[in-house]
Amino acid sequence: MIAKILIKRRFKEGKTPQLNDLRARAMGQPGYISGETLSKKGFPLNLIVISTWQSLEHWYEWRDSQERRQLESILELYQTRPTDYEEFLLGTALSSE
Repeated sequence: MIAKILIKRRFKEGKTPQLNDLRARAMGQPGYISGETLSKKGFPLNLIVISTWQSLEHWYEWRDSQERRQLESILELYQTRPTDYEEFLLGTALSSE
């Protein structure tokens, strides 16, 4: 099932690194579909990355990889708080019961 991952980051003033390297490496991972980066209006240091994966399992493989952990540890040096992750599945799991 298609998974959407929301990755929320808040960067220090004057310390916004380029996220292109992380995105470029994610693009080469099995199951990666797409990604976009949004900045909050009026708060350009607050960013949300929305990435789309063929499944949560594909995301978990990339999330837990040594390569990504190294890149993430560099980004954390520029942030005011830890990265926040939210995972969503396309569609709804609500039942009619």
